[in-house]
Amino acid sequence: MPIPSRLARTALATALLLPLLDGCAQRPDPSDPDAVAEFRQTNDPIEPFNRTMYSVHQGIDRVVLRPVAVGYREVVPQPVRTGVRNLLGNLRTPVILANDMLQGEPRRAGDTLGRFLINSTLGIGGIFDVANDWFKVPGHSEDYGQTLAVWGVGEGAYLFIPVLGPSNPRDLTGFGLGIAGDPLTWVGQGVVVDALTGTRAGATVVDTRESLIDTLDAVERESLDPYAVLRSAYRQRRNAEIRNSNDRVAPSAAGGTGFGVGTGVAPQAPR
Repeated sequence: MPIPSRLARTALATALLLPLLDGCAQRPDPSDPDAVAEFRQTNDPIEPFNRTMYSVHQGIDRVVLRPVAVGYREVVPQPVRTGVRNLLGNLRTPVILANDMLQGEPRRAGDTLGRFLINSTLGIGGIFDVANDWFKVPGHSEDYGQTLAVWGVGEGAYLFIPVLGPSNPRDLTGFGLGIAGDPLTWVGQGVVVDALTGTRAGATVVDTRESLIDTLDAVERESLDPYAVLRSAYRQRRNAEIRNSNDRVAPSAAGGTGFGVGTGVAPQAPR
């Protein structure tokens, strides 16, 4: 079974188990309005469980993800890394286009389709972002989690999953829909397809983690509670993506890579 399919099944299974874990956190005294307001604001009713999962993720990150990302940065020149990031973003275009249309955004859908045609041809398969560099048509990110939000589906409780990262039931569902709606999923199974799917998933993880080396290092170094900082960053960024208020961010690093399930770009810590 391809890596993304296994991740999707794990994510969706965790989402289904979420109600069973809801009692893990100690709820504030109802007579303390400030504590109740803070509890609702963080939207993290299973925080003890999430912090445990975050610790597991940090162990994986220290041993595997960060060393690989650092090695990738040191060995691969910046122009090549940029080309890989552009290519990954171009491969996400079908999902972005589908969600542009599902959200009733014809102009954005036109931009997405135009970028895909230009970058897939003049940009040599998407290695070069000719659409932005020559025609000033910047990329944007859309995913099924955002579409569900636009349709009025609530985010649900905050959830942290090792390797997949920050999420919630809505974005986990969107993550699964994104995999189901990806053209490679419909090509069929086989050694070549599995190799392409696995290679893209691995490249996405490494590319995303490399883009966040400095940000996550700063969070670990400067924050008293990195878990809380990343939780806030994820929720703020998702809200911005749903409002389409950060369109200037290139949709290169796909989500589901340990830095935000369902996101089109990796969430960054607030400045």
